[in-house]
Amino acid sequence: MIVEEYNQAVDLYSDAIYRFILKNIKDVDKAKDIVQDSYEKLWKTHSNVDFTKVKSYLFSTAYHTLVDLTRREKKQGCWDEVNQRDLSYSDEYTGLNEVLHKALDLLPEKQKMVVLMRDYEGYSYKEISEITGLSEPQVKVYIFRARKFLKEYIGKIEVLV
Repeated sequence: MIVEEYNQAVDLYSDAIYRFILKNIKDVDKAKDIVQDSYEKLWKTHSNVDFTKVKSYLFSTAYHTLVDLTRREKKQGCWDEVNQRDLSYSDEYTGLNEVLHKALDLLPEKQKMVVLMRDYEGYSYKEISEITGLSEPQVKVYIFRARKFLKEYIGKIEVLV
């Protein structure tokens, strides 16, 4: 890959990677850091990466960086940043979007990733398989299980509205 192709990759994919990461961690600064780290890793190996595969490379790198960060943060707990509002329960209706986000947060990490990549970002099963390193049938299974859980958790839409 040459410098012009690298710059083109930044223009083409940086927003999509940022949205994907932000949707998963909901922290603007961390999402920006992960995107920047992904492009830094691409730059370090740009001579070995074919431009036709740069999208998969970037999403795979961002995904694995996100997983590493999440695992690292699970081991470290910062009790100073606990939000009391998150620990309390409110019986009032706050919107379908919030209900969906709560349901997504209850999914296992891999299921959440693949369902967001498929339904939110619009990637094919093959692309998701390349990005995550899972087999294509496993991606389909995770998406099926995630959708089934979401359907059961949310229930009928008429109940929510």
